Amino acid sequence: MDKTFRAFDPGQDLLLPPSLDEWLPADHMARFIAELVDEHLDLSRILAAFTEGRGAPPYDPRLMVRILLYGYTTGVRSSRKLEAACVDVVAFRWLAAGSAPDYRSIARIRKRHLSALGHLFVQALSLCQAAGMVRLGRVALDGTKLRANASRRKAMSYARMSEKEKILAAEVSDLLAEAEAIDKAEDAQYGKNRRGDELPEELRRRETRLAAIREAKQALEDEARDRARAAAEAKAGEKGEDEQTTAERVAAAVEKTVPRPKAQATSPTRSRRS
Repeated sequence: MDKTFRAFDPGQDLLLPPSLDEWLPADHMARFIAELVDEHLDLSRILAAFTEGRGAPPYDPRLMVRILLYGYTTGVRSSRKLEAACVDVVAFRWLAAGSAPDYRSIARIRKRHLSALGHLFVQALSLCQAAGMVRLGRVALDGTKLRANASRRKAMSYARMSEKEKILAAEVSDLLAEAEAIDKAEDAQYGKNRRGDELPEELRRRETRLAAIREAKQALEDEARDRARAAAEAKAGEKGEDEQTTAERVAAAVEKTVPRPKAQATSPTRSRRS
């Protein structure tokens, strides 16, 4: 009995442009973050540092603070992963309004405006705490996860802060320090000018990608047939079958052989990369 599946047509054109706003639930945390940044946080310290100059216009600080605050409080602290999330994850795409800042820009704004960002994050967490929230994403607001050594690497001055704000500031310092450590480790692992998830050069264009996949598929099929042929010949030898029977057995084995779904081969494409 034939099974009927739900309609699936990846090539179908949309009658209306998709709306990111419709894709994000009304009660999603990303909306709360956006309201904090756009309506309640004072970004004047960061804005004041931008002056007219040469080069392409920088990303809007509101956009960057949105994705940094949301990412850091939900556990995404790698600049490379934040860049990828702005492409792959609806909440980040919504926060960035469809933009996709590269990881260098994300890391740069954190480094250049470390103190200002730290104070903004403390301000945001203080507002959440005052509103009765006990956590924002994965960040506790009651100081229960405060690390003893956090104050030794604080990203901001604690002057004029209340005791509650100092506790939150230590938590924020941890977040910023962890983000910096992750970026440094990934720079060392992948190289400063690589994300680490790039396709090999020969797979970046569709035409060469399809050719490489066809080549790899053919290699897998050839290997599977060779294994089937060898196994059939060995079995025929054990039974003492004559040449014609052996040939028939081998032909039948090769005919019904298909490569295993998870089979891998050392294809010419792989060889060129190694």
